[in-house]
Amino acid sequence: MSTEQDTNVVTVLTRDHREVEEIFSELERLGESDPERRGELTEKVITELVRHSVAEEAYLYPAVRDLVPGGDQLADRELAEHAEAERTMKELEQVDATDSRHAALLAQLMAEVRAHVQEEESELFPLLSSHATASQLAEMGHKVQAVKTIAPTRPHPAAPDTPPANKLVAPLVGLVDRVRDAITGRGRS
Repeated sequence: MSTEQDTNVVTVLTRDHREVEEIFSELERLGESDPERRGELTEKVITELVRHSVAEEAYLYPAVRDLVPGGDQLADRELAEHAEAERTMKELEQVDATDSRHAALLAQLMAEVRAHVQEEESELFPLLSSHATASQLAEMGHKVQAVKTIAPTRPHPAAPDTPPANKLVAPLVGLVDRVRDAITGRGRS
């Protein structure tokens, strides 16, 4: 049985951050070797980052706007960082792992994501935790976990990133992405 702490949105999102960092570390260990494995890991990290971003955009940032003084500016900054990373992911997705640009784009994505994670964990999460109740944090965590199951798996830089449009569009785009993934075999490894 899960506790409120296990489903606290900060705990859930921090766990996602650690999972992404593990994939980044494996990609760094691989370096330029084994382009097939690098391609698989790149697809995996993009999928995880997109699902994570959609969940944050649907529930975390609206809560920051509502609960944290100065939350609008914080949320806007985080959304801008998401947009930047999503453009990089879209570009990376279109480059084969054997292409010389792959390593540079991957390094750019890692730098963008690591900076974003550091800001969230050192600034945004503590602020939210100090202004939200334990039950609010747990409810957000449940919602984040639920939306990740129907979220898109591919970057869509032109998709809306704020409620209510993102909550309406994301499940439909997610369905299309999962059908595409099933047809192409993406994410099976």
